[in-house]
Amino acid sequence: MKHWIRDHGLLLVNGALFVISFAGMVLSGALSYDADQQAHGGTTVGVLGFLGTGEFVEATFENWESEFLQMGMYVVLTAYLFQRGSSESKLPGRHEPQDDDPRDASGDSNAPWPVRRGGVVMRLYEHSLSIMFFVLFAASFLLHAAGGSAAYSEEQAAHGLPGTTVLEYLGTSRFWFESFQNWQSEFMVIALMIGASVYLRERGSVESKPVAMAHGSTDT
Repeated sequence: MKHWIRDHGLLLVNGALFVISFAGMVLSGALSYDADQQAHGGTTVGVLGFLGTGEFVEATFENWESEFLQMGMYVVLTAYLFQRGSSESKLPGRHEPQDDDPRDASGDSNAPWPVRRGGVVMRLYEHSLSIMFFVLFAASFLLHAAGGSAAYSEEQAAHGLPGTTVLEYLGTSRFWFESFQNWQSEFMVIALMIGASVYLRERGSVESKPVAMAHGSTDT
């Protein structure tokens, strides 16, 4: 058990941080929502009720949408583009193990099943990481629109105005402002990480080059 925890520590700790942060978001969000309802003479909903509100759905998937887009684009762009000196980039002009044709390993009994199966299954598998992120992005994008539409309609109703459908909400500047304000921050952080890793170090981290390595070197 001790070795299993050590071998999966990175995933376990990040998973725990997610659960703690998500719980904090739900609890604080419910308190904020109920306080707003009381201030406007509305009905409070509590924590469980808050999970069914458009505000919760919108806030959750508005953020998840940008994260999935960021990672999907990062996975794809690092397959084709380079940044000399960055620990986040492959070495320009050199064949890397990630570039190997999986068809050459179809007879390897230790290879993942899709590689041994070949055909369409293997072609999907060799792009499965980016496919997963883009599917999750698309789902979060639609749920963001659905939650945003519900939250917007609730606000409109409080002022005696008509609500909006999901498709109508997709055409509003509010929806795209919510999306772009998150997307820009994700791509800013990625660009900063790529550029900063050329000159800055974190000893022991796989996201950093060795501390003594020259700035211009990409080969880790």
